[in-house]
Amino acid sequence: MSWVLAFLGFAALIVLHELGHFAAAKAVGMRVERFSLFFGKPLLSRRRGETEYAIGFIPLGGYVKITGMDPREELPADVLPRAYHKQPVWKRVVVILAGPAVNILLAVVIIVLLWGGKSAVPTIAPVVGSVDQKGAAARVLKPDDRIISVDGAPGFAPGLTFDNTEQRLTAIRQTINRHRCAGGARKDGCAAVAPVRVTYERDGQVRTAAIAPRYASQPSAQDHDGRMLLGISYGVDYLHTDRAEAAGKGVQYLWEATKLTGKAIVKLVYDSEARKEVSGVVGSYEATRQSFELSTTRAIQILAIISLSLAIINLFPFLPLDGGHIFWALAEKVRGRPIPFAWLERASVLGFALVIMLFGLGLYNDVGRIFGEGINVR
Repeated sequence: MSWVLAFLGFAALIVLHELGHFAAAKAVGMRVERFSLFFGKPLLSRRRGETEYAIGFIPLGGYVKITGMDPREELPADVLPRAYHKQPVWKRVVVILAGPAVNILLAVVIIVLLWGGKSAVPTIAPVVGSVDQKGAAARVLKPDDRIISVDGAPGFAPGLTFDNTEQRLTAIRQTINRHRCAGGARKDGCAAVAPVRVTYERDGQVRTAAIAPRYASQPSAQDHDGRMLLGISYGVDYLHTDRAEAAGKGVQYLWEATKLTGKAIVKLVYDSEARKEVSGVVGSYEATRQSFELSTTRAIQILAIISLSLAIINLFPFLPLDGGHIFWALAEKVRGRPIPFAWLERASVLGFALVIMLFGLGLYNDVGRIFGEGINVR
């Protein structure tokens, strides 16, 4: 059942994105030839009025075909006034911007409803959420143990929420990821030069134990290339608050996710480790599917983040992305006359190559994780 729910969730994000373009195009008087879920030759289609509604056979997205997107297209005289390239710049920008806007609005609505309906918001806590029974900490730590310090350095200050997410995740890595294998060797399963001294609280008693991390050289969804592992994951606490404040925290959480996504995309240019973090459609789908098995609420929250990410990526100024269409429409406005089609053609080739590279990188990483230690949101 989780497979079906994840598929429907992804399909809903695509349909709503394209529905934004569709509704805006209709509202400003453009002619829409086709509204399609998925790409390729239609498996199913039905025409209503001037628009064909279809489902393609390649389940990798969707599109709205608006008459006149290609200015070289020869059109009948009665259709030409409603063609995309004949519209003023503001109408074109509104139509293109409507798709990402729907995804952003959807993410905000979902998070506000999920968080605003609670009297407490999740916080990243120095509490053991789970322990890998094959990991270094299995003989010492248990779920719900509260980590006070690792080698004398506290991982977190109390009461911190998901604000400043990037810094908090970095703090985890720096705290438990500092040891190298004996003799500087890097191979799976080797012990660190010195054990980690973990101070933790259990049942009101403070205890200290020495744990030797293990080195895992193979990247996966849980451990990155070259990471020392204790074999634990942090848990989540809840900060009690009123519902209005909780909804506000949800919006703040989305803003932090937006900044984190933007920074991550920029880092792809110069940071090889960031490129290993990229996940594509396969990984996102699998994470959503597993989340539905654990909690419908959690899965819907993941879909909200995916919706937000879809909007952010689409707004990058490269054709054929929405941001590319907006960029060149605004360039036409500044220039005062239409952009030569040869310019748009070259920009499309470059943009399409970048999109394919990003898609291929995500797919490569996802396949590596699936055939490695798997994609695991637990």
